[in-house]
Amino acid sequence: MHGPSLWTKLAYGFGSVAYGTKDAGLKYFLLLFYAQVIGMDARLVSLAILVALIFDAISDPIVGYWSDNFRSKWGRRHPFMYAAAIPVAVSYYFIWTPPTGWSDEALFWYIVVLAITIRTFITVYETPSTALAPELTADYDERSSILSFRYFFGWFGGNAMSVIAFVAIFPAFATAAITNGQFNQDAYAFYGLMGSITIFVAILISAVGTHSYIPRLRSAPPKRDMTLKMIFKEIYQTIAGRSFFALFAASLLAFTASGLSAGLIFYFTTYFWNFTPEQIGAVTFGVFLSAFMGGALAPIVTRKIGKKRGALIVGLVAFIGAPLPIFLRLIDVLPENGTPEIFWIVLIAQTIDVGLIICFQILAASMMADLVEQGEASTGKRSEGMFFAAATFMRKFGEGFGIVIAGFVLSIVGVASGAQQGELSDETLWNLGAVFVPTVLTLYMSVVAIISFYDIDRAKHEKTLKTLASRAN
Repeated sequence: MHGPSLWTKLAYGFGSVAYGTKDAGLKYFLLLFYAQVIGMDARLVSLAILVALIFDAISDPIVGYWSDNFRSKWGRRHPFMYAAAIPVAVSYYFIWTPPTGWSDEALFWYIVVLAITIRTFITVYETPSTALAPELTADYDERSSILSFRYFFGWFGGNAMSVIAFVAIFPAFATAAITNGQFNQDAYAFYGLMGSITIFVAILISAVGTHSYIPRLRSAPPKRDMTLKMIFKEIYQTIAGRSFFALFAASLLAFTASGLSAGLIFYFTTYFWNFTPEQIGAVTFGVFLSAFMGGALAPIVTRKIGKKRGALIVGLVAFIGAPLPIFLRLIDVLPENGTPEIFWIVLIAQTIDVGLIICFQILAASMMADLVEQGEASTGKRSEGMFFAAATFMRKFGEGFGIVIAGFVLSIVGVASGAQQGELSDETLWNLGAVFVPTVLTLYMSVVAIISFYDIDRAKHEKTLKTLASRAN
């Protein structure tokens, strides 16, 4: 089968704007919005997210299995993609427009219901959509190229919403009473509306843009009578293996670290570095450059040194660099806040580091795609949906759990709910950095150690393809 056209790659990749927009909102803004703007206890916000994560553990493998075995005139994947568009967009809007006058306990359940709805329907879209990658090509190198489009658009689209928030929405909602629009509840309602429209449009563009490829995709296997127990047994048999569990555990920890960093990033830029909204917007704008960097670097790394070795090297550099500016501030070797130098140091360091982390994520996703043929060789069944359900789960659960940890970190170090910029003591800010640095570094170093157990390289992948080809003949 010929490789996908550039248009197909663009449509496939652009679909990740939906996940990126959802992700940016829930990772970067949700905790700050409910804790500092609405005034909820940060621990309750974190607990609400944790409850939603438990549902992910059930819904993700079911959606993956269902999409592998679904039959329709539109194939296995596209019906799910179309069906998710409206529920994701509508529920995403409402999480940014909570009712006024409700107690913390009532708002807790409000977040729980909407978070479960958003995360379940984003799975209904993201798992079948991402699972198209190993169906579009079996080539070891081209998979990294295709997934580079996916991750580029995911980061680019999600980051665009953050930049727009800081350079346009928050300044527009600044008032005499609320001089920093970042703390104006009305700003988030407008942000939620823009985000929901973006999610809806991105899903439809990706689904329609890849629709013509349906006849060339694999069909569902023959119908079988299956009990729930048999389904979960088959799921386990499909994903069982050293390489899968190594990649799954490592990625879960990596996304947990990413979620922790994301949940605290605007606390650090707002309180720790004391940046203005315009400076925060500029730092966030740097992630656009990171997306280009990571997207361009991953295919090169794949070709030159392979996915596993590349992930180990790139990951090690990125993971050490992630908390480095905060550590240097803790030991008092950086310029003072308010100087141009500290702004440029943080901007450049974060732009490079996020680019390397994006490269690592693309390599890990491409490594997951290579597990599809390994599973097929072992079980005789083609289960892209199952493997990418695992990928969706570890991404959502890891990042969500990282935000849960972030909420408890804020509580431990004494960041008061509703605190405005400049109202946190130097001791509280130092404690925030002192807890964050060793926590995130431990998570990231564990990733490097665990991913070394993944054992599929180019030669093994190509050997598996030959084995499957001989069986087909």
